[in-house]
Amino acid sequence: MISIENLTKTFGPQTLFDEISFKINPRERVGMVGRNGHGKTTLFRIIVGEESYDDGMVNMPKSYRIGYVTQHLDFTENTILKEGMKGLPADRRENHWEVEKILAGLGFSQADFERPPSDFSGGFQVRLNLAKVLVSEPDLLLLDEPTNYLDITAIRWIERFLWAWPRELLLITHDRGFMDKVVTHTLAIHRRKMKKIEGDTGKLYGQIAQEEEIYEKTRQNDERKRKEVETFINRFRAKARLANMVQSRIKTLSKMEKKEKLEGMKTLDFSFRQKPFKGKQMFQAEGLSFGYEGGPRLIEDFSISAGAGERICVVGRNGKGKTTLLKLLAGDLPPQSGEISYNPNVEKGFYEQTNIKSLVDGRTVEEELILSAPDVDRQQARNICGAMMFEGEGALKKIGVLSGGEKSRVMLGKLLVTPLNLLLLDEPTNHLDMDANDALLAAIDNFAGTVVMVTHNEMFLHAVADRLVVFQRDGIQLFEGGYGEFLEKVGWEEEAEERPGKSAEPEADGAETKLSKKEARRRRSEIVTERAKLTRPIEKKIENAEDEIERLEKELEKLNRAMQAASEEGAGAEIVRLSQSIHTCQSEIDRLFEDLEAYTDQLKAEHSAFENRLAEIDQMED
Repeated sequence: MISIENLTKTFGPQTLFDEISFKINPRERVGMVGRNGHGKTTLFRIIVGEESYDDGMVNMPKSYRIGYVTQHLDFTENTILKEGMKGLPADRRENHWEVEKILAGLGFSQADFERPPSDFSGGFQVRLNLAKVLVSEPDLLLLDEPTNYLDITAIRWIERFLWAWPRELLLITHDRGFMDKVVTHTLAIHRRKMKKIEGDTGKLYGQIAQEEEIYEKTRQNDERKRKEVETFINRFRAKARLANMVQSRIKTLSKMEKKEKLEGMKTLDFSFRQKPFKGKQMFQAEGLSFGYEGGPRLIEDFSISAGAGERICVVGRNGKGKTTLLKLLAGDLPPQSGEISYNPNVEKGFYEQTNIKSLVDGRTVEEELILSAPDVDRQQARNICGAMMFEGEGALKKIGVLSGGEKSRVMLGKLLVTPLNLLLLDEPTNHLDMDANDALLAAIDNFAGTVVMVTHNEMFLHAVADRLVVFQRDGIQLFEGGYGEFLEKVGWEEEAEERPGKSAEPEADGAETKLSKKEARRRRSEIVTERAKLTRPIEKKIENAEDEIERLEKELEKLNRAMQAASEEGAGAEIVRLSQSIHTCQSEIDRLFEDLEAYTDQLKAEHSAFENRLAEIDQMED
């Protein structure tokens, strides 16, 4: 357990934290949210002792071990496997299979295990750092944007890994779907304070919005009462016979707490400019093939057409050809064979991972937008700058001083000022925070044109995709359906088959060695049937608890609205009654969440036990 008490941290005139306090209790998995620059990573650095603070306390038990994945790369071993084994606790230093399992989950092949770390890209070296921390099994695991360098199959693997994490976890990620699937609690840095709730980001933001609405209603009501008192005092101050009443009002006024108006929060709110398109088909690609010199063919005889308004998502592991396909469709790369024909009315915009290199360091943000389209004037550019959170003087910042995330917003801004009817987007969520991702998803949803997008973000895939282009099994295929249907009917091969490089733990003497495929299938069927029989009642309890929580939260919302009305009317008796009802309702919700956590832990334990049994069958299969 770790406890933060009255922590204050400032950078010059900026206050990041103002006497914040919270706890991370045993076995809690906590997701931390907040705007970029509000101090999430700073708090991580304070917890591990890399950053000082002005006041307050950070308390943790003696010998409490913290695992923190850093971007600093310092490798001393001559193979990936040996480097990963450095993270193992001293009593398990030779258990290489534990490291192999995690490396395979993060996308390393068996052949990779014997290669030196220096052979790999920076992204895979960061994955190696992550593996070393995961195998060390710390008491508290701190993960800052762990999905940044992971492809979709690795993200799904680490999601399952963290869901079963038996100790404490504090997680920062811009991927709302990933966070909501992993965490038990959510912690927000909001207005230089901390708010922690049991539940996911949706519940947290809903609760914050509700509390701020009540605060503002109460503030307005108090302000009205204050003005009434002030008016009375000013009107009757000179009346001797009302002197006692005036003095009483003055005392009342002095005791009235003045609530400050909440500062408006800047939010991203934007939309793509749309060029009308009257045709039915945007483009037709026939027999596309491409491979880079000295390497294998990434794309072989692939054909696809895109209709007006379609949403096509391109998914698969890194390095398989997703970005290459988008470059071919955008015209940035010529195919080695095949052809692409566009409707003459198509106006396409291409957002690609390395496109920020096309920005000119000496230009301002405003200048980059003005030069993006011939009909853009300064006012339009300023409006887009504001939407991209470059307000006021921020629009005059030079490109050369911007962060990677800020440059990504500039690239999006350049697309926003150009009338388009076809968007080609390569991982547009990278380097955007959670709020920016939400705004981007809304903008894509509202765009009337066609979208072809490479993404690893499963929330986007579920929300956007009409069709999928899937890179797996060393090939490329077109799936006619949404992402949920793909998972149900096809799924990812890494989750259905034994991963390359997976090594079984040495068996005890006398253990059964091999099973025929038929016998292995029979045993799996028996285990799956037994699992369903044991877990179905628990799943029903979880479903009932969730339904009851949803019903009570709706009731609580009604009560809060009634409380606002009663406060505005000054109905004292009604306020008392509603306060009691709100307390009772909230207490029942809290109790149900405790039950839900217990049922979830029980279900997790049952699934873990059955997964271990199924894994044993996998290891024994001939």
